[in-house]
Amino acid sequence: MTEEFDFERYWLGKFSNCLEDVAGEEVRDQIMAGSEGLSMASPREDVIHWSQEAMQLLEDLVEDEGDRRQIMTGCACQYPVEDLQNVKRTYQESGDLDAADRMLQIKFEDFMQHTLNLPDDIFTEIVKRGWGLAGIRVGNHIIATKIPKSGFLIDYMREDDPQKKRAYYCHCPRVRSALEQDESLSPTYCYCGAGFYKGIWEEIIGEPVKVEVLESVLSGGEVCKVKITLPEN
Repeated sequence: MTEEFDFERYWLGKFSNCLEDVAGEEVRDQIMAGSEGLSMASPREDVIHWSQEAMQLLEDLVEDEGDRRQIMTGCACQYPVEDLQNVKRTYQESGDLDAADRMLQIKFEDFMQHTLNLPDDIFTEIVKRGWGLAGIRVGNHIIATKIPKSGFLIDYMREDDPQKKRAYYCHCPRVRSALEQDESLSPTYCYCGAGFYKGIWEEIIGEPVKVEVLESVLSGGEVCKVKITLPEN
């Protein structure tokens, strides 16, 4: 982690902004209290403890579930918008969701083969399972399953211990730390990860979409699975 970028500080800044936008300054200040000194250099126990309290306060102070989801999806790391423009043009010109979905799959397979340089057996297994960027379309829903964190993907695929697999899987360093230490964190937190897919499909179709977390490693699953609901028209 370089001095120029600290993921912890970056994420906390997004979380603070989303809290203010949706719930107001007073709620933001209550939930963010104690986060001022946190960074990637902080003891992971401190980060986990603060995160647990913050999620509990979020659920106590923001009563509407839709608002809580909006706050957390707004904190997501996003797929590069510039890399979606050819998919967006194709959809806008044709209205063909299947074509857009196929283009995302091609991007994903290219990433696995030429960026991650995955062994053929693991590449084939991930494609067969339907994991990755594109997901599987069912009517106006996309069921998307994230791949494990790329740096640990091979370890995940070859690990048999369920707890170790969950720790290898998650893309978020905060959640990985919690899983490694067998600590719990509210499932509400996983809507941050769901926001990744929300951002992709809203960019492509130019309309709001809904996301629902169906399964997550934080809740004991082996994978994180998200349902994206597209407008029916």
